Amino acid sequence: MIVAYDPFIGAMRRLVAALVVASMLAVSSSPAASAQVGQPDIVQEHWYHSYATLTLDVNAWADSYPQIVNLLVVGQTELGRNLWMLQISDWSRDTKPDGTAKEVVYIDGGHHGNEHLGTELAFLVAEHYIEGWVAEDQEVIDVLRTTELHILIMLNADGNDFDTRWNVNQVDLNRNYDHYWNTCPTTQPGSSAFSESETLANSIYMNEVVPHADLYITMHTGVWIMLYPWGKWPEQPSDWELFHFIRDDVHANISDIPIRNANQGLYPNCGTSRDYGYGVMGYPTFTFETDDEQFLLGTVEALSDRLGEELDVMRYLIQDVWYWRARLVVESIEVMGNDVDAHVVNLGRASTSNASLRYMDPNGELLWNSSLFGVNATNETKVTLDGGSLSLVEGGTWSIYYQKRVVDASMWVEEAVNESVVESKSGASGSNFLPSPSVFLSIMCIFFASFGSRKNEV
Repeated sequence: MIVAYDPFIGAMRRLVAALVVASMLAVSSSPAASAQVGQPDIVQEHWYHSYATLTLDVNAWADSYPQIVNLLVVGQTELGRNLWMLQISDWSRDTKPDGTAKEVVYIDGGHHGNEHLGTELAFLVAEHYIEGWVAEDQEVIDVLRTTELHILIMLNADGNDFDTRWNVNQVDLNRNYDHYWNTCPTTQPGSSAFSESETLANSIYMNEVVPHADLYITMHTGVWIMLYPWGKWPEQPSDWELFHFIRDDVHANISDIPIRNANQGLYPNCGTSRDYGYGVMGYPTFTFETDDEQFLLGTVEALSDRLGEELDVMRYLIQDVWYWRARLVVESIEVMGNDVDAHVVNLGRASTSNASLRYMDPNGELLWNSSLFGVNATNETKVTLDGGSLSLVEGGTWSIYYQKRVVDASMWVEEAVNESVVESKSGASGSNFLPSPSVFLSIMCIFFASFGSRKNEV
């Protein structure tokens, strides 16, 4: 169950968390916070989050910046700790300025309780966009006007408090998802897929709140690498063009971090959230592995410096999220006889293999659906379709129907075609409009017929 944030409960949690932080500072040589609402910089930058300190921070954000931060409880851990979900966007509008739907980015961290740097990277992403909005950073403002960020920073809060990889049931949460569950050599996958409250809550949020997400990143720690599907197979995923474009662009402009297929880049793994996100939900997905140079409680180097390069990669993936799918634009449609010639351009970085043109009457009833055709990533196609059964009617409309990516699980979209690009040439049975004279034309015919009769009489 998803529960909205309660300010009174949030205040109580902050009080408890503040007492925890104060007790930590009492035995530390670090300077204590004065009247600061959140944690002091010395804690924020050098100590890894516990559940208590994370609770302090996310509640403070929700209280201070309701214009851009919604805080939800989307479930509980096996021991009853809340799973905090940050929804970050410019909530003064539900859509982009042009009226179209916002892109959706989903991020989670902390599947493994002792992988602290991965959890901190998820936190830093949230912090970057919240503090950037406060500082009136134009890049951040532009992103939040057009994009929703959904960030679950710490999935395995029980394991985090115990500093262990597993949850309290000794289950590896990142082997507990319903995508080829328990079909690879693995340990502790759980008694069944989604047997654990943490992964079940995560999957429910994916399916019910962000089913159309345009990017999913899950944060981990172990080796310095970014992994894309698949974990089960060494073969490249269906949308390899998209993943390879991102890899090449990151390497050319941002970072040398290795970006590889998970099976070959790390080891075979099944039941992961990454492969569930791609294979079941149809998202483009990455596992972001920060390296394992971490201490038990924190880091000597400030976290914002320690993870600065990784944050730059995340900023790129979020800022360019519009491109991580096929974006088909119909440049022209020409109807001539039984042929329908179409010119379709793809502005996105993903291919689609099963696009079709559709023609509807003014009431939206489907009159004609073309055969399927494909459009490669960052490419265009000119295709001739069989229009033998097509009959145009006055007020009819065109649309293009396709999947956002090649993977079978990808979402379908239907987008209107601008009528100005459609041309119908006369003299062909398939392109003739059905008889439907306008009222104006009928009246004019009667008028001229009557005028002609009077002239003959004179």
